[in-house]
Amino acid sequence: MGTTQQQHHATITRRAFASGLATIAIGLGITGCSSNTDGGSNAGSGMNSSSEGAEPTTVRIGALKGPTGMGLVGLMDAAGMFAASDAAATDDGSSGDAVATDTPVGTDPAGIGALENDYEFTLASSADELAPQLIQGDLDVLCVPANLAATLYQKTEGAVTVLCVNTLGVLDIVEAGETIHDITDLAGRTIYSAGRGSTPQYALEYLLRENGIDPETDVAIQWASEHAECLAALQADPSIVCMLPQPFATSALAKVEGARIALDLTEVWDETVAANGGNSQLITGVAVARSTFAWQHPAAVEELLDAYAASVGFVNDDPSAAAQLIEAADIVTAQVAEQAIPYCNIVCMTGAEMAGALTGYLQTLYDADPASVGGAMPGDDFCYGA
Repeated sequence: MGTTQQQHHATITRRAFASGLATIAIGLGITGCSSNTDGGSNAGSGMNSSSEGAEPTTVRIGALKGPTGMGLVGLMDAAGMFAASDAAATDDGSSGDAVATDTPVGTDPAGIGALENDYEFTLASSADELAPQLIQGDLDVLCVPANLAATLYQKTEGAVTVLCVNTLGVLDIVEAGETIHDITDLAGRTIYSAGRGSTPQYALEYLLRENGIDPETDVAIQWASEHAECLAALQADPSIVCMLPQPFATSALAKVEGARIALDLTEVWDETVAANGGNSQLITGVAVARSTFAWQHPAAVEELLDAYAASVGFVNDDPSAAAQLIEAADIVTAQVAEQAIPYCNIVCMTGAEMAGALTGYLQTLYDADPASVGGAMPGDDFCYGA
């Protein structure tokens, strides 16, 4: 089975499984986000322009190979994404349309029930691979870093809306040693991390500044394109530290001798915000939809959110069973997934609760650096159902 560092990702569809189609591996060469979208009209160009109401449709979902994808595996199973043994393999060694697993499948462990709509899932290692597909209308829903959702909202003039918060804080500082016990211990150190331009960068810089460390001069931050590069750097030089999200932080403990989680940045965030008189939560990821899709298919959005909540509940309540599906989806190994799930803060927060938490988090980022959220706070239409 392939790893999260592979250069291709597989799009797995319920219809393809049902008809026995061969596996398709789609190589993505797109990076960055298009800013040429003309409001909501162009953002919806990839779908039928007429409203179908409650007519069944296909919901095309993009997610990352991390906690956002992990929270979806119950829905993937309910949608018929996993086959017991007959999945074909792609050229890069990952599974495709019907994903093989030794775990009994098709039993709907999340209790989702029959689905009215079809679902397609595209998993990738980087949001940069998937964001252009949302803007171009090739995806309907995309799980992205929270600050990227705000940036997309600004770039598309409001053509995306947040359906739910799906991941709270998952960032950890990992070291091979016993030298870091407080965030101030990071002064003078070299920190490797992926996620430049998204939640990891802005959360780290905020925490450093608020704790008296200048991220430009007091530390050396090396930005990698993938988490695997950070892990390789730590293996080569145990004197460095890494900022890794779960489940990759858990994976590092097994791969680097003496590695430990030195700081849980969610705890550091809570302490720092409280010391400043604030009350925001650290939010890693959200699920956004093209606004036109949400307006034209409210019943599909309702089904998705209900199924998503059930899927998240299953993953959190039964990490062992969920871990098998997570491995089958080629996210991380079952062993790592089972160990990491309790620390992944996978949620499905909607409505007013979502709006309050997300607004507080984005306001904290905006106050520190307006560019981190696209230059302005999103409008009232940013949060769906709020």
